Amino acid sequence: MYRIAEFEKVSFERFCEGWESVRGKTDADTLIRAFEALSLPVRATSGSAGYDFYLPFDLVLHPGESVRIPTGIRARMEEGWVLMLFPRSGLGFKYRLQMDNTVGVIDSDYYYSDNEGHIFAAITNDSRQEKVLSLKAGDAFMQGVFMPFGITESDCAAGRRNGGFGSTSAK
Repeated sequence: MYRIAEFEKVSFERFCEGWESVRGKTDADTLIRAFEALSLPVRATSGSAGYDFYLPFDLVLHPGESVRIPTGIRARMEEGWVLMLFPRSGLGFKYRLQMDNTVGVIDSDYYYSDNEGHIFAAITNDSRQEKVLSLKAGDAFMQGVFMPFGITESDCAAGRRNGGFGSTSAK
């Protein structure tokens, strides 16, 4: 196994901005408690490939409902690696929990963006059996797997990232 990355919390200010973009205006005490309670992603066992990401707030998703989640987490990783994000297997199996972008792709240069590389998740309960998904703050909901990637021999990408979704559109 390669040791190529490290998880960190984003700044408190960045976390508050992300939280309020999803949850609306929130009192300072709630924000402080939520930020202090954030856990960095971890693997459950030595054989696990995925690092579990944890909810910063309680969540109830009825079938067909979606939510954006500001994780409060960023990932510093070596160039040539990518962090791929997936729903936790059991939640996908039981509730058809899905990532709204199918698979989250966190590039190594995302860490250096103006938004501090704050990782958000957008998930949907796609249950067809009318199952309501109910999770508590601190429950694992998503897993991240670091993977190496290759580039073409003729690659000449020289752009610089400064943002999240759609910030690296190539022409």
